[in-house]
Parts: sequence; C-alpha cells; structure tokens
Amino acid sequence: MKEKLMGMLEARKEEMIQIRRYLHENPELSFKEEKTAQYILDFYKGKGVEIQSNVGNGHGIIVTIKGGKPGKTIALRADFDALPILEETDVPFKSKNEGVMHACGHDAHTAYLLILADCLIQLKSSLAGTIRIIHQHAEESPPGGAKSIVESGVLDDVDNIFGIHIFPTHPAGFVGYHSGYSLAGRSFFKLVIQGVGGHGSSPHLANDAIVAAAHFVTAVQTVISRRLNPFEHGVITIGSFDGKGTFNVIKDSVELEGDVRYMTVENQELIAKEVRRIAKGIEVEFDVQCDLSYTADYPPLYNDPKVTADVVAALESMDDPDIKEVGEYPMLSGSEDFAYYLEKIPGCFFFIGCKPKGVETAYFNHHPKFDIDEDCLLVAAKSVGQVVCSYYGLE
Repeated sequence: MKEKLMGMLEARKEEMIQIRRYLHENPELSFKEEKTAQYILDFYKGKGVEIQSNVGNGHGIIVTIKGGKPGKTIALRADFDALPILEETDVPFKSKNEGVMHACGHDAHTAYLLILADCLIQLKSSLAGTIRIIHQHAEESPPGGAKSIVESGVLDDVDNIFGIHIFPTHPAGFVGYHSGYSLAGRSFFKLVIQGVGGHGSSPHLANDAIVAAAHFVTAVQTVISRRLNPFEHGVITIGSFDGKGTFNVIKDSVELEGDVRYMTVENQELIAKEVRRIAKGIEVEFDVQCDLSYTADYPPLYNDPKVTADVVAALESMDDPDIKEVGEYPMLSGSEDFAYYLEKIPGCFFFIGCKPKGVETAYFNHHPKFDIDEDCLLVAAKSVGQVVCSYYGLE
C-alpha cells in the first residue's frame, strides 16, 4: 500500500500545485473563510466519507475516513486562513483580495492534505483504523480554531494527531522535527496607566503617565533577565506605546500593548505573575492607576517524545528521492494553535522546508514577499503519508 500511495501522490503533484495556487489567489481572513470552506467541502462531495462542517467557533471541517477494519484513530490537520497583509510577490497567481495574503503557507498545507486525504480515501479498505482529516479555520487569530474544535468533543476518540508547517529556512526535501517543547506559547497584555495631566511647567501639580509608563517598559524587561531561569527561554516585547500628546502638556493617560513568549506552561504563569506585580508597583511608586488586561493566547507546543521518535524512525526509513534530509529542528519562538490539540492528544507537529530555488536568504513566513518552492507540497504529502503507513504497519 505504501508504494501505491506514494505513486498516487506523485501522479497528483500538479493537482496539488493548482489547488495551492487557487487558494493563494483567493485568500480569506480568520473567521471569514466562507468560500475557502465551501471549496474544501465541494472537494469531498461524493467521496464516501463522513463530513462535519462549521465545527468549533467558525468554519472548521472534519472528514472521517473509516478503514476496512477497526483499529486506532489518528488525526491529520491543515489550517486554511490567511493574513491581513498586502502581497508584494511577483507571481501570476497573486492574491486577488487586496490586503489579504497567504503569507504563512496555509494554502500549501490545505493543498497537500486534500490530495493526501483523497488518496487515503481510495485506499481505505486496506486501513485497520480511522483517520480524521481536520481542515481548521482561524489559526492566525486568537482564540483560534483549534481550541474550539478540541472543546467540541469531535476528537475525543483520537489516539494520536499529526500536523506540519512549511518554513523557508531549508530547501524543499528537508523534513525537520523537534521533540518536547518545540514552539513558544504566547500571551498578550494591554496596560492603561491613568495619571493626572497638567502643564509642562508645573510637574509637581500632575502625575506624569509617560514617566510611569517608561519605568514600566524598563522594569518589565527584568522579568526575563532576573526572574526567568537563565537556561529557559522567554521574550517580552512592548509593541505599542501610545502616549502622543503636545510637547508642553503632561500626559494624563498612556496605553501600552505587549507580546510575551515562553517555552513552558510554568514560565507562562511566572511571567504573568511578574508583569502583574510590576504594574501594581508602578501604581504605588508613581501614584497612578494601572488597568492591566493580560490574556494567554496559545500554549507552548509540546511534541510527545515517543510519538516524535516514531515519526522520525518512519521518515528516516524512507528511500525516496523527494525526501532528501531528515534533521532535528531548533525550538522556535513563534506560536501555533496546534498546541491545543497536543495538550489533549499525544502527537507530533513537524516541519517541511520550502525555500524557493535560487535564493540565498528567503523571506520568512508573514512577510509580504513570502514565497515557496512548490516541490514542498509533494514532500509534505509523502512525509505525512509515510507516517500514516508506518503508524498502521502498512508496507
């Protein structure tokens, strides 16, 4: 079956590319993917599978492939939302939706999984188990789609789950993995500091919110340097400092927004505690009022070590010209809502190289000039197909 599956995927490489280009031309933002979801639903019509639509808090789709014999249940996931980015690539299938772009590769994720799923449907009589295909909405916009799909209960019987992400750090043909904590968790906070405004000539009659906010910006960096274990990873970024006013007026109110990254749940809790503590200290020190809103978006992504080892063994056993290298990938400070699946279901989220040919340094995901080598589509399909075959002991 494995040889047959790989042959089917090779024969449909061009179809994967055409699907990816169609999706790239017609991107839709998180929670607004109506046409993309309908395109996916239309693809599965008449294929003899169970289809669930509008799963979770948006346009999530679950396709259930039941094998010819009973056995374990696995899930394969691809996301399909785009980003609010004005595309700057020079390709004939450039986005037709101005200001919206598939700048993260979700078009590629969906394209490969549609064809892989269709091939598995055709071979389902040889499967001793069930495969759930998750076409997930809204990965890019918290609270995301994954959490709501997990909470819906539709995956309660899934034994293991697998997913991939394309990255242009390596050329097509590279498959990367990382065991344990692999992608950072993410939190967001907004802080409004309310002081007392006044004239620049009379600071003693005011409580300067800008001075208090500036101290907060400096103090909050000590959370990473003085509260986090130096062998742990964490980042706090103040991405917005809204204190614009007039040069001779003491500002009465300032609004800050910050981004927090961490690699463990323990550090998520520690950083949140320390940011709140500093905000309270600013209130006392400067006699201002601090209104802090702190939200944990996505948890750290944890790849189950045993499942990951099995995935690596399956990939390394491949004798396939399209899979040129299987290598360990570093931890990444980016975040992924696939982490919600892995909190509940043991699994592995691994990485597929997509660096365009002929470039020394590629534009990374979320850049308006992000582009891929479309050979990565077949690499993704074969890699995940190999993991499925190995999982079910199919030769």
